[in-house]
Amino acid sequence: MTPTQSTKTTTATAIYSLTIAPACVLRGQNALAQATEAIARFGNRPLIVGGSNSLAAAQPYLQPILEGRASTGASPLQSAYTAYGMDCSETSLETLREEVATHQADFIIGVGGGKALDAAKLLAHQCKIPIVTIPTSAATCAAWTALSNIYSEQGAFQYDVALARCPDLLILDYGLIQTAPQRTLIAGIGDAIAKWYEASVSSGHSEQTMIISAVQQARILRDILFQKSAAALKEPGSETWQEVTDAAVLLAGVIGGIGGAQCRTVAAHAVHNGLTHLLASHGTLHGEKVAYGILVQLRLEEMLQNNQLAATARQQLLKFYAEIGLPQTLDNLGLGDVSLTQLQRAADIACQPNSDIHRLPFKVVPEQLMAAMVSTTAPVGESRVKN
Repeated sequence: MTPTQSTKTTTATAIYSLTIAPACVLRGQNALAQATEAIARFGNRPLIVGGSNSLAAAQPYLQPILEGRASTGASPLQSAYTAYGMDCSETSLETLREEVATHQADFIIGVGGGKALDAAKLLAHQCKIPIVTIPTSAATCAAWTALSNIYSEQGAFQYDVALARCPDLLILDYGLIQTAPQRTLIAGIGDAIAKWYEASVSSGHSEQTMIISAVQQARILRDILFQKSAAALKEPGSETWQEVTDAAVLLAGVIGGIGGAQCRTVAAHAVHNGLTHLLASHGTLHGEKVAYGILVQLRLEEMLQNNQLAATARQQLLKFYAEIGLPQTLDNLGLGDVSLTQLQRAADIACQPNSDIHRLPFKVVPEQLMAAMVSTTAPVGESRVKN
């Protein structure tokens, strides 16, 4: 066999695995109240995992599920509640696995924001039992994805874990989502809009059908958010608000599912990951740090490649951020007083060899990243950094 023949055979027999979507998605006003049978088909002994606040907020919405079972003459679900802790960490997961064993749970219901849902999904994955996700805000697409992020006990990003499948059931109850602070939806918009700026850089020249589709979906997602976010924030619960919620929770998840890891994260999320190692950043939400990270990524493209399209995109985003309330600078993130040593630490972590920042089509070193981080609002064309 010639080398050419061997290469063709290897390419032809390569296997790619995509975990694209939950098996079922129920969405709508009062969706939880109508999900009794959909949830009960997974078992009789769910362990309900969430944050303390999320569990309290969701309790009135979950109660009709138990009552609905009783009203049909079926045995009520033997459920137990447990808080996941401060972060989705190795320590908290160990405790949660003990809870599964103690309760003899046959499926997991994850309730809450990104970290709570990541913990619930990974717990179900490790215990090999079904998972139902119920987001209590539109701050991330965690309710959709087959991915969990692991943090330290101090809230610093450590690594992510690819899961065997997306959730078995996702319930998006608009009434429940509307109880969350508006800030969470704004953060979700920031996290979701990053899909275009990251996927188009890492995968925009791909000839693979699925990746082309993912990148184009990311463009559509960006356009929806540009067009509808401001109106949605002025009318919580409206049809436009629901469409933006769908975009942040559902469509953002579709893109990562179709495109795979290559279309998920680049510099914007790498900046987020680095910032989580600064204690002062823990008062900000995931999507707020990611939104700032998009500006940093565009600034890098502008400075290191003299990319005028990136410069124009950055100015467009700055205007959009100002309109809806996303952070534009370190100061907006509450990090205006961090020392150069702390900023260097965040930049070093963001530029580690296994970082997603290296999906950029050019090399970035910590000093260049720091220069971009402190100049996200610089005028177009101001100062280039040497490679």
